[in-house]
Amino acid sequence: MSLSFLLRLNFDLEDFGRYPMQDIVLVVVSVNLLLSLLFRTYTGIVRYTSMADIGRISCVSLISAVIYYYINVAAVTYTAENMIPLSVITINFFINTFFLLSYRLFVKWAFRYYSRYGGINKTKAVIYNAGHSGLMVRKAISEDQTGNIRVSGFLDDKLTRAGKRLDGLPIFATSRSSLERLMKQEKVRLLIVAEEAPDAQVLNDLVDNCIALNIKVQKVLPVHKWINAEWSPAKLQDIKIEDLLDRSVISINNEQVSREARGKAILVTGAAGSIGSELVRQLVKLEPAVVVMCDKAESPLHELELEMAEMAPNTPVVPYIANICDRIRMQQLFEVYEPSVVYHAAAYKHVPMMEKNPSVAVLNNVMGTKMLAELSVEFGVEKFVMISTDKAVNPTNIMGASKRIAEIFIQSYNNHVNRQYKKSGPVYGMPPTRFITTRFGNVLGSNGSVIPRFKQQLEKGGPLTVTHPDITRYFMTIPEACQLVLEAGAMGQGGEIFVFDMGQPVKIADLANKMIRMSGREPGKDIQVVFTGLRPGEKLFEELLNNAENTLSTYHEKIMIARVREYDFVEVNEHVEKLIASAQKHYITPTVVLMKQLVPEFISKNSAYEQLDKDKIKL
Repeated sequence: MSLSFLLRLNFDLEDFGRYPMQDIVLVVVSVNLLLSLLFRTYTGIVRYTSMADIGRISCVSLISAVIYYYINVAAVTYTAENMIPLSVITINFFINTFFLLSYRLFVKWAFRYYSRYGGINKTKAVIYNAGHSGLMVRKAISEDQTGNIRVSGFLDDKLTRAGKRLDGLPIFATSRSSLERLMKQEKVRLLIVAEEAPDAQVLNDLVDNCIALNIKVQKVLPVHKWINAEWSPAKLQDIKIEDLLDRSVISINNEQVSREARGKAILVTGAAGSIGSELVRQLVKLEPAVVVMCDKAESPLHELELEMAEMAPNTPVVPYIANICDRIRMQQLFEVYEPSVVYHAAAYKHVPMMEKNPSVAVLNNVMGTKMLAELSVEFGVEKFVMISTDKAVNPTNIMGASKRIAEIFIQSYNNHVNRQYKKSGPVYGMPPTRFITTRFGNVLGSNGSVIPRFKQQLEKGGPLTVTHPDITRYFMTIPEACQLVLEAGAMGQGGEIFVFDMGQPVKIADLANKMIRMSGREPGKDIQVVFTGLRPGEKLFEELLNNAENTLSTYHEKIMIARVREYDFVEVNEHVEKLIASAQKHYITPTVVLMKQLVPEFISKNSAYEQLDKDKIKL
């Protein structure tokens, strides 16, 4: 206040002495002390000054100026003398506000400067995402005094943001040239992905460029998972190969899918497996009456039961240990729980293993499916959804052929049941069961899939084993595959074979090399990629349709209906009965011969059964 008087009086000390400065100082101190207590301006930590703090300080300065004005009005009224002129009050307001805010902002800037430039040995990083998530991550890292990361800027693929600044830091484009400049000029060694659902192609390009420039790439957990906790390096995770193979989020007709499941008893076979367990996780969210989880693997089923107890405590979930080939045990399941919908995911799926055990493949994949289908009709199941595989298309192995035979039986049985219904009315007084087949390729992270195996080999220091330099596979995430299964099951009217859009196939050798580079090592130098040769029954390229098939579109862009040859049920059933009888006696060659008769396109490759195809050609 004294400085305001001096400025107003042009530093004329004689005029300054005419004012009652002792009384004025007492009034100013009292007013400021009272307002500080009321507005608690003293509680804000100076180095973390926020807009709320700035607002409170400005508000206090304004209110104090108003109080001084009325004190001066009172003084003029009772003493006829100005105590605090209006011009002095105005000057004081601006000076007081300026110094209080400048002090706080300077301290905040000093701390930020120290955290940004004070640590010589800190790792320089850029954040991918110049939006809210990126800003939150940048602030969290800056406020972590014990951290070893210093953020130098942001990356963003939106052209409208590149070249601007966010929170005082520059925003760069995601191009290779931008990364090169950041590495050379700023010595950036870390890219932090703060985008919660980045586009897979953009992320792939970023990772490829960063690998080439020796820049480490990590992703941060979603902001909502750590915003209420302190920041720590544990919030950063290495980018996984699954993140790069992941596809865009799919749109699901949740209302239709929910309507199919709500209030119904649902059976999931193979529930302890990769696909089966994810189906259970998604189904319990749809308010079913009960979910029966059927599997013969005790420990995984127990783990799934515990998980469901935490995830959906209000949904009845029943673990049911059984082999789908045990008709009496499965019949008890249908009698007790009366499922309305069956998701049949139980199957033997390992190609080399089934090539060595063809009779077991037939018993589990064909007889088990046939038995479940017949029980479903007997007990009035509304829908039966079978999980098939792309290996059933132009099969070159026992596993694929067994699944194709299961497809043929299911489709022909559906047609047979419908014809019987039209001829003689409802079977057992109920509408016929609708049989639906879904066909897709490999899923990321499934038991026995290539990626977990590569990870194990990397942990051991290599080498990574690939069967052939040109072998390619389709990949889909487990949640996406199961969402599409539920959607296809909801839209199916019976007899369809649904195929899913699997995106672009991935060369396994490229996958191995990328995983090595992402681990910070160099293929061929630090870790070798060894080609071991195609395994029995394995083919280079998977297909979703055979040469005689094409597709019909559906309302969902990722789901198509395969137009396949229709078979006569009587002939199929007779042939399947012979096949099962041979498999039950564990005859090897006769069983495979019967499979090839039912599926003429089944041509063995790299297999002991190739001779059967040669003999057939000679005949």
